[in-house]
Amino acid sequence: MTTKADNKKRVVLPSARPGDVYEIQKQGEGRYLLVRLERPEPEMKMSREACLQAIKSNPLRLTMDWDHLKALTRES
Repeated sequence: MTTKADNKKRVVLPSARPGDVYEIQKQGEGRYLLVRLERPEPEMKMSREACLQAIKSNPLRLTMDWDHLKALTRES
């Protein structure tokens, strides 16, 4: 199989799918090896109940008082 690069240095691979990622290894003068990398498995998303439980168990709280925060963030 032969193919030609376009003006933007792109080459079309007939068996490639959109989103495929390839590692390009230079084998020598004018020789390249393309290795398709496996897509990672998507992480499991938290359920609504798990999200609400996480919010309840870790409420956001300031660890300093308002005057101290104001002094740190305002210009003198």
